Amino acid sequence: MIVAANLDPTMAEAVRSMEQRQEPFAFATVIRTAGSTAATPGTKALLSAEGEIISGWLGGGCTRAAVRKATLDALADGTAKLISVAPEEELRRSGVAPGIEVDGVRYARNGCPSKGTVDIFIEPSLPAPELVIFGTSPVAQALARIAPGFHWSVTETSPSTDLPEPGKRRCILIATQGQGDKDALTKALDGGAEYVGFVGSARKFSALSEKLVAEGRTKEEISRVSAPAGLDIGAITPDEIALSIMAELTRVRRQKVGQHG
Repeated sequence: MIVAANLDPTMAEAVRSMEQRQEPFAFATVIRTAGSTAATPGTKALLSAEGEIISGWLGGGCTRAAVRKATLDALADGTAKLISVAPEEELRRSGVAPGIEVDGVRYARNGCPSKGTVDIFIEPSLPAPELVIFGTSPVAQALARIAPGFHWSVTETSPSTDLPEPGKRRCILIATQGQGDKDALTKALDGGAEYVGFVGSARKFSALSEKLVAEGRTKEEISRVSAPAGLDIGAITPDEIALSIMAELTRVRRQKVGQHG
């Protein structure tokens, strides 16, 4: 990952500003050129969530459309992209067509008179997803400790606190151990989360589910809850249970990324 310390002051300040606002962005770096081009290897640009250049330079407008499309794709699926923008005759000689991807390289046509080739690496930077943890149980505390190491933004809260509207991807874990379980579940179901997990036995969750249905919740809503939360790794201690939950959260996160691709 390119860090702000390695950038010119204008670009570094723009990066810090977007990070503070929790906005996605991407870096584009020219890694190779061939023939006549205005670009030079090592040239960098900072790109917005819309794929527009905010700061920096990539050698003119010949690469702009290809860079924008690759940036949008990179931000959508969370993976870096490598594009090669080359004149049509060069693509034909190489046996590739504009728009196809071969061995991790996506090819695009350079229609500019310069007829050069520019290879550009695009690296997305996405805000850390939010993990909301209801409760202060040992499992809740253990998960709050380890989650930042897996690039989650952790919010610890209680069933009596209302959740703000999500500004980014959100997952919710309920680890209240009988202290406001139903209230936490209700808020979690309304909390704009792509994942809701409940720490507790299947029997306990079944009893809570019946109460929620009696209050007007649908079975479809309740079926979204992972209960008991976590992958089955034979976890016993709070730290082990937290690890199993983090494994499940990682799977959810990566599967979601795959659906965007």
